[in-house]
Amino acid sequence: MQPRSFIQYLLITAKGLAMGAADVVPGVSGGTIAFISGIYEELIETIHKLDFKLFKVWKREGLKIAWKQYNLSFLVALFLGIAISILSLAKVITWLLENKPVLVWSFFFGLVIASILYVGKQITVWNIKVVIAIVLAAGIAYYITLAKPIGSPESIWFLFFAGFIAIIAMILPGISGAFILLLLGAYQPVIGALDDLSTGLSTMDWGIISQAVVKIGVFMLGAIVGLKAFSSVLNWLFKNHKNIILATLTGFMIGALNKIWPWKKVLEFRVSHDGDKVPFLEKSILPNAYEGEPMVLTAILFMVIGFLTIFLLEKVANKTKTE
Repeated sequence: MQPRSFIQYLLITAKGLAMGAADVVPGVSGGTIAFISGIYEELIETIHKLDFKLFKVWKREGLKIAWKQYNLSFLVALFLGIAISILSLAKVITWLLENKPVLVWSFFFGLVIASILYVGKQITVWNIKVVIAIVLAAGIAYYITLAKPIGSPESIWFLFFAGFIAIIAMILPGISGAFILLLLGAYQPVIGALDDLSTGLSTMDWGIISQAVVKIGVFMLGAIVGLKAFSSVLNWLFKNHKNIILATLTGFMIGALNKIWPWKKVLEFRVSHDGDKVPFLEKSILPNAYEGEPMVLTAILFMVIGFLTIFLLEKVANKTKTE
């Protein structure tokens, strides 16, 4: 691989910013952004290669050789962008979910529709196995959207489990890690912890910072374990069963659309650690049965905007590849 320039690393950081934004949003995958921006295979191979032998190479041949051999400049540039994006967007997403839920979920709905079309288009051979994979994945995902979230969303073990599962989705092109967190019931606690960290850092409140760091730390530990455990499997699957994997991802997103339908009726509430009453189990309803203002026309507009976001990203990525 030819050495990259500073400008090229800035571009990788910019792609990381886009991936971070995608991973905060329960509708589009950071893996999808990596896939359409042309860095997905390098990301998976770099993660797959990363292991404790790095320290042996460092000790034997020096940091510079180890850094280059394990492509760490690429990872640092990418994950710097992801971290900046996630921390800066957490507060915005938290506010929007509380104050403009119909419009936010409409935007997410449009994102997922476009992601379904994009990932499905990557399937090169259609046969009975591909169709079965789509149908089964759609059925499983739909069933998950109807089920109660497992575990207590704010317990330490559950945050570790959520990190383990979500990171697998975050690196898959098609499944949103934030969306998996939503299915598990862990989305708002994780976003809330990120929001608390941002608030704590801006006010230098060490009490808020320490609580947020513990939650985020446990979540990240689960993510690191999941990332390393799954990267080799994912690398093998994409090289040997790419069509089936893409079909499974497509079906999963189709079945999961129920979860991000903008108009919901709350069936059960739970009490958060702050003592607030928050939705726990919901079902999709028609706009005319929605208790608040359904804002149907505006919601459709936001669906279109969400759809066009992925469409434009794909166009830009394809243009970049051909230049």
